[in-house]
Amino acid sequence: MTAPDPRAAIDALADAADATPAWRDAMHRAPRHAFVPDRILAGPASGPDRLIDKAADPDGWWQAVYSDQPIVTQVDDGTTDLPEGRDYTSSCSQPSLVVSFLRLLEVHDHHRVLEIGTGTGWTAGLLSAAIGDHNVTSIEVDPVLAERATVNLEGAGLHPNLIVGDGAAGHPDTVPFDRVHVTCGVRSVPYAWVEQTRPGGIIVLPWSPGIGWGHQLVLHVQPDGTALGRVGDSADYMLLRAQRRDLYFGGEHEETTTRIDPRTLAWAPRGADLAMAALLPGVRAFERELQDDVIDWWLSDPGSRSWAVARYVPGETEYPVRQHGPRRLWEEAEDAYFRWQSWGRPGCDRYGITVTADGLHLWMDGPAHRIA
Repeated sequence: MTAPDPRAAIDALADAADATPAWRDAMHRAPRHAFVPDRILAGPASGPDRLIDKAADPDGWWQAVYSDQPIVTQVDDGTTDLPEGRDYTSSCSQPSLVVSFLRLLEVHDHHRVLEIGTGTGWTAGLLSAAIGDHNVTSIEVDPVLAERATVNLEGAGLHPNLIVGDGAAGHPDTVPFDRVHVTCGVRSVPYAWVEQTRPGGIIVLPWSPGIGWGHQLVLHVQPDGTALGRVGDSADYMLLRAQRRDLYFGGEHEETTTRIDPRTLAWAPRGADLAMAALLPGVRAFERELQDDVIDWWLSDPGSRSWAVARYVPGETEYPVRQHGPRRLWEEAEDAYFRWQSWGRPGCDRYGITVTADGLHLWMDGPAHRIA
């Protein structure tokens, strides 16, 4: 792996990512190793990430770079050193997901592309290699990351238009775009992206509604200024900074019980997650594994200052629930889950999204059947 010519490693990675010939060629012209810093956090899918320093462990570094896995390059927005950080805030994404999103973009060399989230610059490099850097504009909110990406791209001989700014606002100075490629998770789709894409254009993004896994989303911009699309495969990405929200768990709580095993909701199919996300607006959910196989499922809505937690305890037939705030989030989640059951337990392939000036709307089977 430490050989100076990594072409075989790039081809193996392109195979793992199911890259088309065009994207395989782009992966050679914008090799991943040119965009990965010397100190990274990486690890197998089944295990914890570890610090890898290229100077101390060159073989481990090259192996991580040319494995189909994400590589963490920043924690806590750069305020903390990698091994000490709490929150992952930038990465070089998993190659198979990167290529999957690029294929969904259906890009051609006459298209002008706006990328939201430059990060290390690797995806901007792949786009530039594929369609010409004069067609690529990439926005990064973090000036330190933007500077590093500039160095990475110039080192690879690529020169897209790089902007430091809030990607949620897009880049109105150079509209219209034919494609918008988003490399960070979003809870809602900024309407600026739709406005700045010409009719017939495509927006691809990781949609992270707050409950369950994130989803690949492909939106097609319509002449009336709306965008329509279907929910696709799983895709978990770090959130757009403008859409991060702190969780709320303050105040006194009430205690009740439920006969429903909390894991039924916490581990529900993706179709149920979508229904709960649509019917519990503003809510984020996550689970926490405790000792002795005890599992908590948390729900939080900072907007209404409400929260709930249901606890699975092995061997019990009823489970404790704690709640606070004007919204009874556990009951809302129960109702949403069983409403999804009453619809026939639809899978993700039956859901779609419409984005308008007044927000994002989830529907089933067709835009006329709006859920929320």
